[in-house]
Amino acid sequence: MADPSPTGGGTELGRFLRARRAQISPADVGLPVFQGIRRTPGLRREELATLAGISNDYYTRLERGKETRPSPEVIDALARALQLEDDERDHLRSLAALAARRASTPPPPPSRTVPAGILILLDRLRPYPAHVVGRNGDFLAWNPGGLHLLAGISDWPAAQRNVWRYTFLHPSARILFDDWEGQLRGCVTHLRALSSLEPDAPDVAIIVGELVMKKVPSSPDSGTATTSARTTEGASRSTTPTSATSTLATRACR
Repeated sequence: MADPSPTGGGTELGRFLRARRAQISPADVGLPVFQGIRRTPGLRREELATLAGISNDYYTRLERGKETRPSPEVIDALARALQLEDDERDHLRSLAALAARRASTPPPPPSRTVPAGILILLDRLRPYPAHVVGRNGDFLAWNPGGLHLLAGISDWPAAQRNVWRYTFLHPSARILFDDWEGQLRGCVTHLRALSSLEPDAPDVAIIVGELVMKKVPSSPDSGTATTSARTTEGASRSTTPTSATSTLATRACR
């Protein structure tokens, strides 16, 4: 299975612009298409800059994270040039605000270390399934059964295993959850609340940005979201591939 994670350096704003630029062809925006091989997928930087009415140098610095305070007018011009939908436009604005706030002192990334006592507990719970999920939905630790609670997530590399990514993007999620669209709505609510509580958190911005870019055609809302509590507790009803039904209690680690 293809790696579902976003890649690239720089800021979240730069990565979003770069990814969206790669999805727009010259023909999509009315530019002439010449014969020959284009080494750049989608629009070139200078093409997007021209469409947005800004200099190529300025846009390049913006995409590479060297410029972190674009004006609202520049962001709106880029959104029009990239033909963004409303949710994508809102996400672009939030990333621009995030880049401006983080320009001076970027916050350190959150720790992914699971306390030794929790690891011991996971092992002692065997054969009962259990896993530890970070506040951004990342799988941080699990026992053998805990990994298999989400059918097919083991197909992804360990660093890409994320509850929200799985719910939106993994084909098995539609079968696993009795009310898959209800699960999506819960994810959206949760991530929106977390984004409002911690707008500068890079780990949250990354997963939100990915879900905005990789939309689910039949989803009830765009992928921007998680619960309103600082510590998330709840239950999700799921059906395993063997048709057994289980109710899973979860606690998200902070």
